Amino acid sequence: MIGPRRFLRVFAIQRVLLRHGFDEMVFSTPLLSSVSFLLYLLPWNWKRRDYKPRAERIRAVLEDLGPLFVKFGQILSTRRDLLTDDIAEELAKLQDHVPPFPGSEARSMVEKALGGSVDTVFGAFDEVPLASASIAQVHAARLLNGTEVIVKVVRPNLRKTIEQDISLMYLIADIAERYWEKGKQLRPTIVVAEFEKTLLDELDMMREAANASQLRRNFADSPTMHVPEVFWDYTRQNVLVMERVSGLNIADREGLLEAGVDLKVLAEMGVEIFFTQIFRDHFFHADVHPGNLFVLPGADGAPPRYAPVDFGIMGSLSEFDQRYLAENFSAFLNRDYRRVAELHVESGWVPIDTRVDEFEFAIRSVCEPIFDRPMKDISVGHLLLRLFQTAQRFEMVILPQLLLLQKTLINIEGIGRQLYPDLDLWLAARPALERFMLERAGLRRIFSAFKQNVPLIADRLPEIPMMALETLELARTGRLKVQTQDPALEQIREAIKSLERRVILSLTGVGLIISAAILFGIRTASAYMLGPLPLSVWLFGGLGVVAIMVAFRGR
Repeated sequence: MIGPRRFLRVFAIQRVLLRHGFDEMVFSTPLLSSVSFLLYLLPWNWKRRDYKPRAERIRAVLEDLGPLFVKFGQILSTRRDLLTDDIAEELAKLQDHVPPFPGSEARSMVEKALGGSVDTVFGAFDEVPLASASIAQVHAARLLNGTEVIVKVVRPNLRKTIEQDISLMYLIADIAERYWEKGKQLRPTIVVAEFEKTLLDELDMMREAANASQLRRNFADSPTMHVPEVFWDYTRQNVLVMERVSGLNIADREGLLEAGVDLKVLAEMGVEIFFTQIFRDHFFHADVHPGNLFVLPGADGAPPRYAPVDFGIMGSLSEFDQRYLAENFSAFLNRDYRRVAELHVESGWVPIDTRVDEFEFAIRSVCEPIFDRPMKDISVGHLLLRLFQTAQRFEMVILPQLLLLQKTLINIEGIGRQLYPDLDLWLAARPALERFMLERAGLRRIFSAFKQNVPLIADRLPEIPMMALETLELARTGRLKVQTQDPALEQIREAIKSLERRVILSLTGVGLIISAAILFGIRTASAYMLGPLPLSVWLFGGLGVVAIMVAFRGR
């Protein structure tokens, strides 16, 4: 049921859509196309209006609807497997600029979360925010021991607003899925569900703190990246206290040059860090953009270090996906398109019955025009995008973690080439890729795997001789049985059993009906034609009909 507040929100959304000419898009759906002439009867269409291109109108609508819809557009821009290029590029321009809420309110929220006055925890707390976004805003503070920190506070009453707007998004997505010709293919309800999960995860500051701690642990001894420390004693579900990073923004190219930073080294270092996160740690920062990335210039000739912030969106890969991704990159570098096609089938990314030769030809047609250019001019991110679009023709299911990876790779590549336009991303990524392949296939990996399994082997070793003797004895006496739990075979067995039951019931029913017919024939041929039929005719006939109905129920 739509309550008053929800109705007003629907009315506000309707006004925004009409202002940007979305009524013509609504009347172009199959449901209303037969009455599209009504579009010209609406008063606001009597005067000709010049609308912007479709993609720009969609971006403008999301900006007018508010920060949550802007956030939705930002996340939707990563789903390039679902969107056309013009819409994806336009949504990527969305900026999350949100007016801050009062600093005094932020202070009281921190005090409520920590259960005491701000003055008992912080030596200073600046009520003027450093930054404000749709989910939270950030304040500068200083701990009692003098450590400079930031305090990230989730916007008040945000969950209620999210639930209201998400329910409306589900409503719109459901209508689009039913009545838009591309709705079933694009599956907007699934996109909204992904957005809801991502948004609710970002509301949890404990989760973000855990992400930051994990990344800091992964790069604890790194000379190239510094991850700020989380102060767990002061972190709650809606408040995050973290070390403040004092560095240069990655977009401040002039400032970096003045600080003596070698931009070529910095760009190549950033690419290697990203691929190290993927292939060494299979856990990577998935929200990399200039607002979230700082550089700490090295002192006395030391190399600069990256300092990422905002750990609300992180990506992870299973060892299975990680290995196949590395082998795919290696095959691409060697232009072994046959192997690329085989890897997609082996990994289950495309159906098992896909013709490898056809898939190989499709991949070659995408890659060859790109690889004929100098390596520094090749965009890895856009290559992955083209491959995803090609693989969709072969019913490839694009996994969310691969989409996050592709989106992050495009951002990393863009930042790297802003720093150093001649960046050769393939060359910068090769060291991390080669280390991973060496560790996976080398003696070190075998020794490491054996070392991990030694306790388990030692625990089961005394049982192995007796288990072997028991197995040999069962085989000698003919009592050894091999059973399978293959789901497909179990389905076949159940289908056969069901068919047997149906056949038996059908034959029984037919037999009973024939018996009733015979009795009816005998009754008709006898001299006593008048009067009610015998109970046996009704009984046999009725049971026969019931047996046949039971046999074919649901069919």
